[in-house]
Amino acid sequence: MANQYGWGDDQFGCLVSLWDKESGWNVNAYNSSSGATGIPQALPGNKMASAGADWQTSPATQITWGLGYIASRYSTPCAAWDKSEASGWY
Repeated sequence: MANQYGWGDDQFGCLVSLWDKESGWNVNAYNSSSGATGIPQALPGNKMASAGADWQTSPATQITWGLGYIASRYSTPCAAWDKSEASGWY
């Protein structure tokens, strides 16, 4: 999936670190403080419906949405990771 964004292998470690920190790659992750949900911790979670109707239960749908979010907002997973490390969120 990441290849479609033109990201090299160097970006994979940043993505793993980011989503390990955010959700532990748990499709059911929920942050009671912010209301963020899913693997990419979308806020609100229903934003992920743009990637598929099964966004609440499908890791693939959540990952697809999350990769698109990272690409559009930060360009790369490492840029998103840097933002997360600096501010505690991305």
